[in-house]
Amino acid sequence: MKEKKKLSLAAQIFIALVLAIIAGLLMQNYADFANSYIKPFGTIFLNLVKFIVVPIVLFSIMCGIISMSDIRKVGSIGLKTVVYYLCTTAFAIAFGLCVGNLFKGMFPVVATTDLVYEASEPVSFMDTIVNIFPSNFFDPMVNANMLQVIVMAILLGFAIILVGEEKNSRVIQGFQDLNDIFMKCMELILRLSPIGVFCLLCPVIAANGPAIIGSLAMVLLAAYICYIIHMAVVYSLTVKAIGGLSPLDFFKNMFPAMIFAFSSSSSVGTLPINMECVEKMGVSKEVSSFVLPLGATINMDGTAIYQGVCAIFIASCYGIQLTLPQMLTIILTATLASIGTAGVPGAGMVMLAMVLTSVGLPVDGIALVAGVDRIFDMGRTVVNITGDASCCVVVHNLEKKKEMKNN
Repeated sequence: MKEKKKLSLAAQIFIALVLAIIAGLLMQNYADFANSYIKPFGTIFLNLVKFIVVPIVLFSIMCGIISMSDIRKVGSIGLKTVVYYLCTTAFAIAFGLCVGNLFKGMFPVVATTDLVYEASEPVSFMDTIVNIFPSNFFDPMVNANMLQVIVMAILLGFAIILVGEEKNSRVIQGFQDLNDIFMKCMELILRLSPIGVFCLLCPVIAANGPAIIGSLAMVLLAAYICYIIHMAVVYSLTVKAIGGLSPLDFFKNMFPAMIFAFSSSSSVGTLPINMECVEKMGVSKEVSSFVLPLGATINMDGTAIYQGVCAIFIASCYGIQLTLPQMLTIILTATLASIGTAGVPGAGMVMLAMVLTSVGLPVDGIALVAGVDRIFDMGRTVVNITGDASCCVVVHNLEKKKEMKNN
């Protein structure tokens, strides 16, 4: 007798997503129940994913650097990655501003009296630079400060290369074994992702169902149109022209990670699935283990689009017309802030406060969009992680061409 073919993880996650939307719409009158008794299981799953992310980032970057056995190659990959991320983020914010301006006449006029929003203190640029470097070996891992974990992994990887592989053979083998163990642990956790997706998304739909149809529908529509066009145009072009990969193959392989990102709203949480997806596309482990953790921390194309659309919406609610110099200031601020707010929970809100302050818009205006921020967040996380994967494909192809030229 022939064995039944098991559903792929992508299909399971997609079915869970559809069921979560249906259940959420049916439970609109029972949003408190969904929040109290369904959401906790989603939180448990997300906690397990977050637990595995730090060791995976630490050991996969270290093993990636050791396998390159050349510090110059690490520098080459790092430079390409940062340039790609900054360029796509700057383009994303400019695109968000353009579409925001096109939609401006259709945005609702919302009363701005009695609005109050407490913005957290923005971190100065120099403080951001200082905060990238850890002062304690265990703190970055305990607090899941991804930028500091990445710096630790790079320093340790470099040190192992410089001491010499002959002397360090046992240490290298030990790290590779640990990397394999945590990867296997990640596989076990990811098998629970359909349940996690359902339990995370259902309460959001139950709570926000009526709100989507409400006054902010046009702002959400503008943001989501930007998200879709940015992914379909920018990532398709870069993946095809520089990455040498068919955009259809790219998005087909990215599907599980995109669904998971949409449900969880966590770039760092989606990292393990994203790694699996890009490796299926033929990206080498040494590139994916370096580019993806860095991207999950500093690459925020979706968040940048959200800044642009919301800045125009908030300005129109206050009756303020943004000038071209102000829009250029927003582009510059949002691009730099994408690195500055790395790893901060609700980074979108922190960045938006910085962007509004940079052009003199009232920070209280954030209260207008705060209620449905989770709906914005779901879409922008999908854009963020898809951008990370596109960078992986591009950097892998450029490095491959460089190696072929040198040989």
